[in-house]
Amino acid sequence: MSTQSLAPAIRADEMVWSLPGAGAVLCYHRPGEGRPLLLLHSINGAASAFEVKPFFDAMTLKQPLYAPDLPGFGRSDRADRVYSPEFYAKVVADLVRAIDGGPVDVLALSTTSEFAARAALAENDLIRSLTLVSPTGFTRRRESRSPVGARVHRVLRLPLLGTGLFRLLRSKPSIRFFLDKAFKEGAPRDMVEYAYLSAAQPGASHAPFYFVSGQLFTPDAVGDLYLPQKIPVSVLYDEDPNISFDYLDEVARDGENWRLIKIPATLGLPQFEEPLQTQAALEDFLKNLK
Repeated sequence: MSTQSLAPAIRADEMVWSLPGAGAVLCYHRPGEGRPLLLLHSINGAASAFEVKPFFDAMTLKQPLYAPDLPGFGRSDRADRVYSPEFYAKVVADLVRAIDGGPVDVLALSTTSEFAARAALAENDLIRSLTLVSPTGFTRRRESRSPVGARVHRVLRLPLLGTGLFRLLRSKPSIRFFLDKAFKEGAPRDMVEYAYLSAAQPGASHAPFYFVSGQLFTPDAVGDLYLPQKIPVSVLYDEDPNISFDYLDEVARDGENWRLIKIPATLGLPQFEEPLQTQAALEDFLKNLK
């Protein structure tokens, strides 16, 4: 793997899976009892499994935990490939297949919620439930994918422009600025430092440039991904400076399988700011599943 110099994000067992079309994927694992729980970090300029670290360190969850660095991030393969919602949904499905223990419960953060929802529609026999933390996709978007995103991406890939822009985005002040927005009292120092080191790895700009150019979002996530869900879905949320939940109540009202859980006084990463409340909400949801 090309990012061996990056230290582990989580103190846990490690495994490397070779996924079709995605290369080597590093996954942190903690054994346990019961149904496996797959924890998926969000997508941003410096994302990694560090975002789900509290589920390992600050909570006492009993089930087996799996937390991958998604392709393009952390210590996983960062090849210069096409990153798309379909690509990441397939990665989620392949990860679920790689986990022993029957249908898996999946928890996803922010934009990755859309990928997990897409995977659940395609693989509903492998995914038992979804827990979406501050999910994207509950606001009005354009009706179809615009060619503007592809044009923006081509500009971002220009050697001098793209390199300079990403150097600015991955600077420590920039990372601290964006992470601080998700915390009432500012982002933890070790989180900022890990994100900074992760974003400095070879190939670190490939996946984020697809995100920045808007190509990782589903135009009608409500209609295409969320309303069709048949499996149990819980949403953990409160406020989020980057995300709107305009249609969340409407989706939950139309689907008896949806459960909305507010984690008060949090800004998008409740597992860091309120780990005990987050664990309680997650466990209460999971224990009532059949």
